[in-house]
Amino acid sequence: MLIIDIKDNEGIDRALKRYKRKFINTGVMKELRKRREFSKPSVNRRNEVLNARYRNKIKTEEEA
Repeated sequence: MLIIDIKDNEGIDRALKRYKRKFINTGVMKELRKRREFSKPSVNRRNEVLNARYRNKIKTEEEA
């Protein structure tokens, strides 16, 4: 559970912003989405390789 201490003279908007930032940094939603379905390690590795190729292609096109 995330706990946000509200400081003196701090608005609720500012506290919500700190809460949201802390929530994103913990990676809870990313982990939930990842666990939604199982994917084989070979599929994960293939996706990593494809993403690396794509990033490399974009990087070389920018340099040229």
